[in-house]
Amino acid sequence: MNTGSDEGGEVAMASNRIEVDGVKEQPLGSRAPEFVKARRLLHLSWQVGVFIIGLAVVITGIIMLPLPGPGWVVIFGGMAIWATEFVWAQLVLRWTKRKVTEAAQRALDPRVRRRNIILTSIGLVIVAVIVGVYLWKFGFEMPWKIKNQ
Repeated sequence: MNTGSDEGGEVAMASNRIEVDGVKEQPLGSRAPEFVKARRLLHLSWQVGVFIIGLAVVITGIIMLPLPGPGWVVIFGGMAIWATEFVWAQLVLRWTKRKVTEAAQRALDPRVRRRNIILTSIGLVIVAVIVGVYLWKFGFEMPWKIKNQ
């Protein structure tokens, strides 16, 4: 179906996305089904359920931060669950997406890349010098060959 067609038999569909700073985004608000939004008590129950599930996912992500696992990814997944129902979470996700996009664009800047390569090289030279001084002073002894003290 061509949405821009003037021919008969085709329906032009309006997009429910809004444009913010040149980027099309979903409108703010609940994405619950219409029959849920039509009943106040059911909608409140729906929101409580979404909040609890999102909270469980966010807490799991927080637990994963010091442990092995994709903690930040899980936290943002919980925020995405909350964003299906709560405007504040939608705004936080929009802000986060905007900042990540800006950081990616800055990282691709040739001057920034050159600076990062230079700083990384300097850091590696410093680490190599420290390791060299340590080996010169104490030698290279494997832990299982250390003599009893």
